[in-house]
Amino acid sequence: MTTLIVDANVVFTMLAAPDGLDLIEGEEVAAPPLLRSEVRSALHVARRRGLLEEEDTRRALDLLESGSIAERRHRRLGVETWRIADEMGWAKTYDAEYLALASLLSVPIATFDRRMVGAAERLGIPTRTLT
Repeated sequence: MTTLIVDANVVFTMLAAPDGLDLIEGEEVAAPPLLRSEVRSALHVARRRGLLEEEDTRRALDLLESGSIAERRHRRLGVETWRIADEMGWAKTYDAEYLALASLLSVPIATFDRRMVGAAERLGIPTRTLT
């Protein structure tokens, strides 16, 4: 089974939907350590803005912490993240970290972000669509 790197927008969307984790059923799904912090923040914002009910937010947080998405690290993650951000001309490194992990592990990445898809293509990182 191949590992699939997922970014925060994919995970947020999955967790916010009642059957969202069905999208990754049977997949080995992983992300860099910053995923949980990014998704936790997005869930908090959505709840504060009234986009998610308290009960739905709690369910999403429980799923986030359930271990369904493995936290993966690599000893060169920081260096590769920095290199990719420079190559893409990005001031922030968050998105580059997902791409760097996918590149270092030689696995595909799933994202809904067109800019990330374009960067992945430019870097030769395969992308996957979740349906």
